[in-house]
Amino acid sequence: MAIAPPPTNIERLAQQLKLLANPKRLQILHLLMEGVQCNCELGDALEMAPNLISHHLGLLRDAGLVDVERDAVDARWLYYSLNEEALAALNAAYGAFFDPARIKPRRPTCGPGSSVVSLTNIALERA
Repeated sequence: MAIAPPPTNIERLAQQLKLLANPKRLQILHLLMEGVQCNCELGDALEMAPNLISHHLGLLRDAGLVDVERDAVDARWLYYSLNEEALAALNAAYGAFFDPARIKPRRPTCGPGSSVVSLTNIALERA
């Protein structure tokens, strides 16, 4: 029996799950859902040091989930937002992989009730 290939890239999905398994990174994404934020706003909301916020934002940026923009007046200020395209792709991959409609009933290929007869079963029947 052939098994259908997964509906998404398993390696990529595993990397994303690993990245998002950190509660602080999920909280950052949650806060960015509320709109564009700077490092200090995120730090205040999460009660985290700026260097830790920057670390998590860097990982989220490397994954393409978060975008950054410099202030037009003072380039020292950075503003973070969600990358909507990446978020939509992530949502589609998760939705496709974890779709309950993909669950199929058991089709036994071995053991009692299987459609495949093994040499062991034949030997047992002849004994």
